[in-house]
Amino acid sequence: MNIRTVSEKFDLPAPTLRYYEEVGLIPPVHRNSSGYRDYDAIDLEWVNFAKCMRETDISIDVLKEYALLAQQGEQTEEQSKQILIEQQHVLEQKMQALQNTHDFLDTKIATYEQHAKQMERISEKLK
Repeated sequence: MNIRTVSEKFDLPAPTLRYYEEVGLIPPVHRNSSGYRDYDAIDLEWVNFAKCMRETDISIDVLKEYALLAQQGEQTEEQSKQILIEQQHVLEQKMQALQNTHDFLDTKIATYEQHAKQMERISEKLK
């Protein structure tokens, strides 16, 4: 699969895909006889993983470390797993913070709705 198709499939600009490869977020992509990137199923899994992780704001450095370890094989599986566990905890904290903000906004919105009802009652009494 060429870079344009991968770009469309994952809604990532081609320069981003090149960058991911250049800095080591994904392993080097095989090149065809013309020198163009030719993404295979494993490359697509890496692209999907990198995109997913970047959407959670994982740092480039952490993602590079994970990719490097994962490419080294079974001897680094425990280290790779630990990175994912740590990132899962970070994500859980972010999700809790978002939930707290959501709950706060619910309360604020309810306050405005109560205020509007009070104003309606006052307005009715004045008529």
